[in-house]
Amino acid sequence: MSNERIFDEAREQVRKIVPSHINITSIDFEGPIVVIYTQDMEAFASNNDIVRQLAQGLRKRVAIRPDPSMLADPDSVEKRIREIIPEDAQITDIYFEPETGEVTIEAMAPGLVIGKQGSVLNEIKKEVGWAPKVVRAPPIPSKTVSDIRNYLRNEKVQNERKDFLRKVGRRLARPKLEGESWIRMTALGGYREVGRSASLLSTRESKVLIDCGIDASDSGKPYFDAPEIQPLDRLDAIVITHAHLDHCGLLPALYKYGYDGPVYCTAPTRDLMSLLLLDSIKVSAGENKKVPFDSADVREMVKRCIPLKYGETTDIAPDVRLTFQNAGHILGSAVCHFHIGDGLYNIAFSGDMKFERTWLFNATTNKFPRLETMIIESTYGGYHDIQPSRTDAATQLKGIIERTFARNGKVLVPVFAVGRSQEVMLVIEELMRTGKIDKAPVYLDGMIFEATAIHTAYPEYLNSQLRTQIFQMGQNPFLSDIFKRVDSQDMREKICNDPESCIVLATGGMVNGGPVLEYIKCWAHEPTNSMVFVGYQAEGTMGRKIQKGVSELNMMEKGKPIQVSFKMGTETVDGFSGHSDRRQLINYIATLEPKPERIIICHGEEHKCIDLASAIYKKFGIETRAPMNLETIRVK
Repeated sequence: MSNERIFDEAREQVRKIVPSHINITSIDFEGPIVVIYTQDMEAFASNNDIVRQLAQGLRKRVAIRPDPSMLADPDSVEKRIREIIPEDAQITDIYFEPETGEVTIEAMAPGLVIGKQGSVLNEIKKEVGWAPKVVRAPPIPSKTVSDIRNYLRNEKVQNERKDFLRKVGRRLARPKLEGESWIRMTALGGYREVGRSASLLSTRESKVLIDCGIDASDSGKPYFDAPEIQPLDRLDAIVITHAHLDHCGLLPALYKYGYDGPVYCTAPTRDLMSLLLLDSIKVSAGENKKVPFDSADVREMVKRCIPLKYGETTDIAPDVRLTFQNAGHILGSAVCHFHIGDGLYNIAFSGDMKFERTWLFNATTNKFPRLETMIIESTYGGYHDIQPSRTDAATQLKGIIERTFARNGKVLVPVFAVGRSQEVMLVIEELMRTGKIDKAPVYLDGMIFEATAIHTAYPEYLNSQLRTQIFQMGQNPFLSDIFKRVDSQDMREKICNDPESCIVLATGGMVNGGPVLEYIKCWAHEPTNSMVFVGYQAEGTMGRKIQKGVSELNMMEKGKPIQVSFKMGTETVDGFSGHSDRRQLINYIATLEPKPERIIICHGEEHKCIDLASAIYKKFGIETRAPMNLETIRVK
């Protein structure tokens, strides 16, 4: 059956279900969604059954949108909205999405935008034609979120994106192949190692790439020259589990080398990816290193992102449906659940995961409708990898700060901008607010402040306790006056030379680059100072060398090699990790519903992958594999 015949059948079905008096102006496939444009939005709004029947009949997500001819000019609509809404609502932004016919009103007091019993919102609905959506303004404005919204609002970009989504829709609706069904998983990176994560899921019908990261220590790349993944334009989709560069650091480069399809991820992952990828270009330029992409490629990636919420199921290939669930690792991190064929097989990729409620997030989701194979990380899967609890970690950090301040020293914490830094901020803020440690300035250097702003733009991804504290109790720990943003080299130098005790959170989580190096050059020779590791240090990184007790560091200063004597105290606080430890990984398997038939281990040093696979097999009797890179496993 041809594409056009499939479209014609879908259109016929829509017209059978929708009553004849409702005026439908066009029906199209845009990405994974069947979009129905109408001049009778009210008729659909007053009859939810129609949309439900359409989704069931078409077996696809359905969106009802106003015909473009009904949408008034955005400038005049914005002016009228601002006239209707009281000033006390404190509107911070109004942005339009012609794709959906929605206008989003962002305000500090969203209740005043809605009005008593929805009176203000109803007036807006009657007058402007666009469908209004009200959101609370983030407490910290994010330049990244704002720039991405403005970019996607650009008329040229919107037209290009619409054409792109139609192309994706046609590719999704292509006729299915006849013959025997099979499913394979190929390890392209991140197997028996940490870094350059990449996995290829192949069926008779389709190919889906899960993650495409770089190696933490030497910018090594996945095996993208393997015949299974070439040519890149044969890929149906790329799915990104989360925004750390060892999982997405090569994504923009794929658009330079032939890929032109969609990227599926959560909205916060899209925004954090953009922030980290653009920063990696800047950092590499400063270190005279080559990056295989530029900012134009990052924009291309953003244009092709199709963001999904947790629990939202969508088609990403003719025979593959994707659902994201919370992974608990960083903001927007996801377990990717793939439903293949018409009930043929179910496989999930955990990505990086934390099976414990943390200060920021709920624990990894462990319940699925169906599950035959689980691919799970093993960063801390070794026999001795038992981490302290979050409470113990806070106590340990408190002790380190107290001892360092007592000897008039400074505390340096190398962090990834996303995840660990926000958790450490929450702990330090509580310790200082409650008087458990002396107040002192806490400097945030690198992208930490901007990454924190993105966290406040997506409160629905934080755990309920933190959301309540920020939005209902009016206590936003991220806005504490102890936090100072480092925004210039002059300020950095002033902090380095200040004799007073302080805490610095600086990016360069594995001490391989970033502003953390500047503080090391200034403070490393002084044994009164402390360096505190709160995240994983991969083999080959400077962070791992420092952990092992190195006394001299080879560094660069203005393009010339220098030697730095390292005498500052070194501490590791494992309880802040965004990865599950051995006990949590075993508990996760024990509580998985349903129990999978097979477990594949990845993202861990070789001996940890093998050890965890052996332990799971002995304890649960489940088939386990710890493949090497370039191995292919037939799972069905």
